[in-house]
Amino acid sequence: MSFDIENALQILEHEVQNYQVPVVDLIAVQTRDPFKVLVATILSARTKDEVTAQAASRLFAQAATPQALAGLDESTLQKLIYPVGFYKNKAGYLAALPGALEKNFASKVPDEIDQLVTLPGVGRKTANLVRAIAFHKPAICVDTHVHRIMNIWGYVQTKNPLETEMALREKLPEQYWIRVNSLLVAFGQGTCRPVGPHCERCVLASFCPRIGVTPRKLRALPKGQDAPNLLETTAIKRMISWNVNGLRAVAKNGFTEIVRDLAPDILALQEIKAVPEQLPDSVREMAGFTAYFHPAQKKGYSGVATYSRIPADTVQHGIGDPRFDEEGRVLTLEFADFYFVNCYFPNSRHDLSRLDLKQEFNLAVQAFVKGLAIRKSVVICGDFNVAHTERDLANPAANVKNAGFTPEERQWMDVYTHEGWIDTFRAYNQEPGRYSWWSYRSNARERNIGWRIDYFFVDPASRARMVGADILDDIPGSDHCPVVLDFR
Repeated sequence: MSFDIENALQILEHEVQNYQVPVVDLIAVQTRDPFKVLVATILSARTKDEVTAQAASRLFAQAATPQALAGLDESTLQKLIYPVGFYKNKAGYLAALPGALEKNFASKVPDEIDQLVTLPGVGRKTANLVRAIAFHKPAICVDTHVHRIMNIWGYVQTKNPLETEMALREKLPEQYWIRVNSLLVAFGQGTCRPVGPHCERCVLASFCPRIGVTPRKLRALPKGQDAPNLLETTAIKRMISWNVNGLRAVAKNGFTEIVRDLAPDILALQEIKAVPEQLPDSVREMAGFTAYFHPAQKKGYSGVATYSRIPADTVQHGIGDPRFDEEGRVLTLEFADFYFVNCYFPNSRHDLSRLDLKQEFNLAVQAFVKGLAIRKSVVICGDFNVAHTERDLANPAANVKNAGFTPEERQWMDVYTHEGWIDTFRAYNQEPGRYSWWSYRSNARERNIGWRIDYFFVDPASRARMVGADILDDIPGSDHCPVVLDFR
């Protein structure tokens, strides 16, 4: 049965009128200046709209033209646009932008996709958005919301946003090309969320096929109880793991709001690079959670933290090996019927100087969780710092001898899975092209040149307790994105 795309988009035109408007649309209402639309779009990548709007306003007050922008140095630009995501990289793009425009386009923003993508910081998504909003010319801007929702509807069957764009160019009626991004971004943020979509109130519920969707579980509270989201009140626990690459940094960029929107029952963070005393109160004692920390002894290095909506029965810091425990790599919470193990595996380093140490850590953790699994279910999650198979990174041939994809590391993963431990994401999704880490270089995330190195595993006996798993690759704030497991 084919999906009625025209009916769906017409319904959404009315539905999203009271939703938050994407920031580039707001700027488009104020101006059709291609330069301002381009700059705002560059700023908006992996940044909350309200942060983008404030940064754009500060920047345009001093640099509303390419010529004025050329007069600001990179340090000044960083201060003006902070705290947008990856503000240092974006300041570099903006500093280079006037020169690129002058050299190739007579200081005017071009309107062709192939020309726009030659500009600093501009990928296909940005190029399509600028062409559509600034020039009102046919373009299909496909971000993760458009890609995800179009696949949920079954209107396309694609593996990544680029494939979705190409497929939509073939079949989506052209009158919807410009509007589809704004509609689905608003709808994806407000109702059809990546985690816990509000299917129970969706205006498309009567005919949406919900392909690959795990709907939000409504939690019935005990009579007279008004505290939200207690683990005891639901059979399904939403678990999220995220390497934040510096908790103090992500705390400045909407971390608590992201957690609120994701609504986890248990949240595991890796590479926090901080001790609790260095964190703001809103993060150290996040509302609704009990927080557990296992920082490294070395300042600004490694460390893990776990937040839970109810206190754990017991807590274990480390695995009993000082070499690893001093680096704050493993934190285990025990609950009534399962163990939750938050783990940050060492990186074997560019020169592989820590490969042997990492392999020792791998085996030590493997033995540790096997011992736990004798008593009750085990969920182990975190940054494993290895892509298991060729499906788990964009360029396997070029990385076969590199850290994170060496034969030794992959062989350990083979042994681990052959023992029956379940890679929960692969239990639901066998397709390549889904990654959890991207280099900060060369617009790797925009181009989806990434690695899947963040995992949830469960012990062999607990397969029936798995409900769903996913990668939340549209969540900003780090070079990693969160991964999720719904566990019964």
